[in-house]
Amino acid sequence: MTAGPRGVLSCVVIAGGGTAGHVVPALPVVEALLEAGSAVHFVGSTSGLEERLVAPLGIPYHGIQAGKLRRYFSFENFVDSVRVPLGIVQAWRLLARIRPVVVFSKGGFVSFPVVVAAWLNGIPVVAHESDLTPGLATRLAQRFTTTLCVNFEGTRVEHARMVVTGTPLRRELLRGDRARGRQRLGIDAERPVLLAVGGSLGAARLNEVLRAALHELLVDYDVVHVCGAGKIDASLGTLGGYFQREYVTDEWGDIIAAADVVLSRAGANALYEWLVLGKPHILVPLSRAASRGDQVENAAYAESRGWSMVLAEDDLNSETLVAGVAKLAALSGEFRHRMREFRVRDSASLIVNELSQAARPN
Repeated sequence: MTAGPRGVLSCVVIAGGGTAGHVVPALPVVEALLEAGSAVHFVGSTSGLEERLVAPLGIPYHGIQAGKLRRYFSFENFVDSVRVPLGIVQAWRLLARIRPVVVFSKGGFVSFPVVVAAWLNGIPVVAHESDLTPGLATRLAQRFTTTLCVNFEGTRVEHARMVVTGTPLRRELLRGDRARGRQRLGIDAERPVLLAVGGSLGAARLNEVLRAALHELLVDYDVVHVCGAGKIDASLGTLGGYFQREYVTDEWGDIIAAADVVLSRAGANALYEWLVLGKPHILVPLSRAASRGDQVENAAYAESRGWSMVLAEDDLNSETLVAGVAKLAALSGEFRHRMREFRVRDSASLIVNELSQAARPN
């Protein structure tokens, strides 16, 4: 990958974090840059989450102070009002020492100090927004960015240079094997599989309702349930056809490939995976009462295009879940057909190209 006539990008800083969703999509970009011969540094929080996810790539990791950007009153806002400027100072010093030619921001509250520090250092920034409506960190950082890459053509944001790139997916997701996934889980080769996943932190309501509906669901399906760290229900461990996982890493592509239908939250990264991999799915978006409403917007957009079936959390119970899964299975062929109309892009290459165009001379 090159920066026009200037050749390989000598050094790139990647910033993002707070949740896995602000780190994992950046990893294919890191891999593409490393393969092209660039030096890459990652900047995240000091919590350890980002560092654990980045560690397998063997690149330098730098933790900074990062205050969460909230839209509501909290006493933590007073503490974070100190952390944010401290993080900007730390990031400014770090970037002045590393001297990258461009910064890539994957978002989350950890990225904001880095974006501001890059602007202060005269370093161009390319940012990526996964959701249909941008989060607070993206909106605040927008004035300091050269280019904004977005997931969906319908993304509602204004920027001088906005490019639809989609979201980079890990290679192992694209190489998933159905038979291997069923073998990993010990699942009967003939029975259909329902995959239920609530995100990297799990989803308490989704977990509760799914388990309440298990006896009916298990009549027709083997159920693979990714329930979140610490959310395993040991009392259900001997229930035939029910497979619990706190989280899944290397085998995730195979497990998705093994699934016939999916039950999921409506985070943008998860939605993008179901669309790219052509998995009929039910989205249960996190309500506006518990979030800024980004999942509601994502789900409504996907439903309007005929890609997704949506079940509102207020309507979620064991009866509606069982009925929804049955309806999804009956219409799965139609959903697969409509999802084939979704345009899949080489997202990592498109983002690296934007980094190359934005980069200052080596």
